[in-house]
Amino acid sequence: MSPEVFSSGYLVFRLGRPIQFLLMKHASRWDLPKGHMDPGETPLQTAVRELEEETGIPEQEIWTDPNFTYDQEYTVQVNKRAKLKKLSIYLGWLRTDRTLVLTEHEGYRWFDWSPPHTIQLQTIDPLLTKVSEHLAKSPVWPPPEAIRG
Repeated sequence: MSPEVFSSGYLVFRLGRPIQFLLMKHASRWDLPKGHMDPGETPLQTAVRELEEETGIPEQEIWTDPNFTYDQEYTVQVNKRAKLKKLSIYLGWLRTDRTLVLTEHEGYRWFDWSPPHTIQLQTIDPLLTKVSEHLAKSPVWPPPEAIRG
């Protein structure tokens, strides 16, 4: 079965003591800034658009790690029919601290980076595990280009 629904978004980090990552508050869960792909968009274009729409963070204020993409497939219900959905998540660093402008969420929170995390079993925790493994292989974290602009 091939995916019929596509979505993408960002896991955004910011510098601080400790380093933190952003999650958006829904009524019953924490989630990432993400959304469905529009016709003609690439997954990365979708992630950039959704990040700005949901947080006010423009593309020029995010550095995207070129060596990390997290893909996950799962079944969703669309018009009472099961469809396979593919989710792609990019890893980004916020270059400058800013106040977020929310349009679709009840709130947000910057979580301290201190793996392992137990936040949301289906999507967030597996993503954070993969990010932890990826960052453990990086000689410098964050890379200098992520915070230089």
